[in-house]
Amino acid sequence: MSTDDFASRIAAAYASEGAALELGRGMSGGTVHPEAVVQVPAAMCNRHGLIAGATGTGKTKTLQLMAEQLSAMGVPVFAADVKGDLSGLSRPGEPSDRVTSRATDLGIEWSPKGFPVTFLSLGGIGPGVPVRATVSAFGPQLLAKVMDANETQASSLSLVFRYADDNGLALLDLADLREVLKFLDSDEGKEELKAIGGLSTATTGVLLRKIVELEDQGAEAFFGEPELEVADLLRTTPEGHGVVSCLELAGVQDKPRLFSTFLMWLLAELFHDLPEVGDLDKPKLVFFFDEAHLLFSDASDAFLDQVTQTVRLIRSKGVGVFFVTQLPDDVPDAILAQLGNRVQHALRAFTPRDAKALKAAVTTYPNTDDYDLEEDLTQLGTGEAMVTILSERGRPRLSCGPDCGRPCRSWPRSRQRRSTGRRATARCGRSTPRRSTASRHGRSWAPASPPPQSRPPPPTKPPRRRSRGPNQRLPGRRRRTTTSCWATSSRARAGRW
Repeated sequence: MSTDDFASRIAAAYASEGAALELGRGMSGGTVHPEAVVQVPAAMCNRHGLIAGATGTGKTKTLQLMAEQLSAMGVPVFAADVKGDLSGLSRPGEPSDRVTSRATDLGIEWSPKGFPVTFLSLGGIGPGVPVRATVSAFGPQLLAKVMDANETQASSLSLVFRYADDNGLALLDLADLREVLKFLDSDEGKEELKAIGGLSTATTGVLLRKIVELEDQGAEAFFGEPELEVADLLRTTPEGHGVVSCLELAGVQDKPRLFSTFLMWLLAELFHDLPEVGDLDKPKLVFFFDEAHLLFSDASDAFLDQVTQTVRLIRSKGVGVFFVTQLPDDVPDAILAQLGNRVQHALRAFTPRDAKALKAAVTTYPNTDDYDLEEDLTQLGTGEAMVTILSERGRPRLSCGPDCGRPCRSWPRSRQRRSTGRRATARCGRSTPRRSTASRHGRSWAPASPPPQSRPPPPTKPPRRRSRGPNQRLPGRRRRTTTSCWATSSRARAGRW
């Protein structure tokens, strides 16, 4: 196909009547065409997406580029910062000859600026506002994922949660869960569970040991109250900028199951709490799920089914979800089928699995006369990508983008300062001691049906029950109030930032 009209074809294909995220300029034959503006309509961000590529190819820059523009549009953003690179969003970038040269090549005007950022941390491990969740809210499926439990152990956990719900026992922390397990393994407790299947002593011992492992890893700091509220993530500044909630995970990099499962819990909370809004001019929140492969590694079928259901239905709540990972096949096919936008950075074919993933990725792209996809996907440089986006009418288009920010680390004192004096800090900054299941019994259990005079006082709050409907959120509690890509072949292009 002729490249004479390349720029005009791309510009026409990616024209948008409403607000749009500018991702870059089209590139043909190694030449960047400044007129070939590629962009994704803001209204299509709730169609979800995938950002994939080998390490060092620019995934973090793509995430940062999108987060900056969403914030400028007034859209709140949640992003997990595994390595601490995204903290630089809070500070203006520094001009340099390299940045100036890149901006000139792309035909854009680059001006450094910072964006409103709130730093969060799991249970206070690291700088930022501590975020916590109760064991009851986490639910048996997610907790089994954190514990690396097999199907039998996960089923037994579901039984324990069922017993706690039916008896009005609030499982706030790991100590509560331990006391319930110890009681159910006693003679009195075994009688209680006979009607619903029972709990073997061997399984109880394994679960108790796994609780000890979690406590040794510092996970007990995460389970408790006060709990993070969805409203804390949906904030804008008086100037109309969306607040970027940056979850600092550098301090828990050695606990991948914990932080990846927490992200899924948070997504389920959003699905449960937010009202149906349908299609909007721009999303209410965009959620970037970094290191997505950790969530799906060794996941049970039941867990994958619930993740798929949440991703499929949360679009109507105005929430967009972008999975960030290295290989496209890190994300299950059922979830990939729900993703309308895709930024594919370079793929490496150094191993048999890499080669297989490359061939599989190429088959999802249409034939094009402009590129040899199987070769070009391995030759893309840093900041170059094959990208599929959806137009305002839902048609697939190719997009590529330049970097406009500064992926650097801000000093710990700066992060701490930006995390103080805010509403979330006032409510979540300190843990709240409560009369939980364990504390009400002096850390020792009592019979399930004691005489009236020795019956323990009722819980201080209504019991939290699991949602069981087919369209409900992941197992948790009932709340008090849940490219040369897929484009047409004539529009399959490559580009750079």
